[in-house]
Order: sequence, then structure tokens, then C-alpha cells
Amino acid sequence: MIDGGRPRALIFDFNGTLSDDETIMYRVFAELFERHGRPLSEQAYLDELAGLSDEQIVTTWLGADVDVEAIVAERIQRYIDAVAETETVGEDVRRGVLYAASRVPVLIVSGAAHAEIEGVLAAAGLAAAVTAVISSDAVTDGKPHPEGYLRALSVLHEQGVDAAPAQVVAFEDTEAGVASAKAAGMHCIAVAGTLPPERLAEADSIVPGIGESLIRSLLD
Repeated sequence: MIDGGRPRALIFDFNGTLSDDETIMYRVFAELFERHGRPLSEQAYLDELAGLSDEQIVTTWLGADVDVEAIVAERIQRYIDAVAETETVGEDVRRGVLYAASRVPVLIVSGAAHAEIEGVLAAAGLAAAVTAVISSDAVTDGKPHPEGYLRALSVLHEQGVDAAPAQVVAFEDTEAGVASAKAAGMHCIAVAGTLPPERLAEADSIVPGIGESLIRSLLD
């Protein structure tokens, strides 16, 4: 149960949650890691890396003796190029976010870079609907650390939104993301698809996807 009934704000993870792009993310990392001599299977990506920050993914798979900054920069540019050719935000997701924005503040907390989030939001017509983006550029510690969500709470308070952590709903699709939101004290809804439901059991609830009907059920 959400404290106080209706949520005071909604926060969305980006990759695999708001943007249906985990396959793109895997493909980009696989191409980069193949070049560095350590192939990456999709199952290994999902089992070990999905939901972590770019820096954590690179160092976990390749070790610390690589140029992490250069690899991450190339990963971001490859992602931007890839999503320019496809629509990664589904129409029902888009309608849900727009409806949410008409009722409460909508934020994004993500391990993705601001530049890649910004482009996808603009292409989906959601840039004006999102009041703040807490990206990898804005934090020191990525998920599962709660820093991103704690920063989002600070932004809400700066915007004059009187919301306790448990009055904020976070949507996540990975174990790391769920752990991050819960460590910040938020109500977390996990979106199945990237990972099977049993790996998302620490969330308050699990749904098959995000859409307008779900958002309306939370806010009406």
C-alpha cells in the first residue's frame, strides 16, 4: 500500500522500463566487448550486468585496466545512433506518462547518460512531461546504491512537492534498480520482461508492463 493513498510523484527507470531498449543495450555492449576480447552473451548480460551503471558494467566484464571513460563514451554514441532508427517508447507507455504528468510530477532516475535519455524523450514527445532527469552524469554511485533516488527526492522538495519516500512510486525492471528504489524508501513497482518475476521479488508489486490503465489505477 502506498502511504497516504495516491502517489505524490512517479519516477521511472529508463532503459528497459520507460524505453524498451535492453536488446539494443545488450547489442551495443556485446559489440564493444567482443572487440576487447571478451564476448558477452545476452544471458550473461541479463544475469550479471543489466541495471548497473555503464562504469560498473565495463569494469565488471573487462576489469579496471581498460579505458573505461572511452568505452562508455563510445557506448553512449552507439546507443544514440541506434535509437535514432527506431521508436523505443511504446504508445501505451507514452499515454501513461502523459496522463501521469497531468496529475503528479514525473521524474526519471537512470544509469543512462543525460544525452541519450534526452533524445529518446524528445522523439517520443515526452520532454515537457518529465520535470527532472537524474542521469548517470548527476550521481557518483550508480544503482543499486540509492543516490539517484535520494537526489530525485531532493528535487521534488525543491519543486515544492511535500512527499515522503513511501509516497513516491518508482518503476524498475532489474534487481539493481529495485534495490536502489527500496533503499531510498520508495514504493517500487517492478516491470517484468527484462528479468523473470522471481528475480524482482523484492519489489512491492510486479506488473507485465507500463501503460495508461496502470497509471490511471494508481492516480485516480
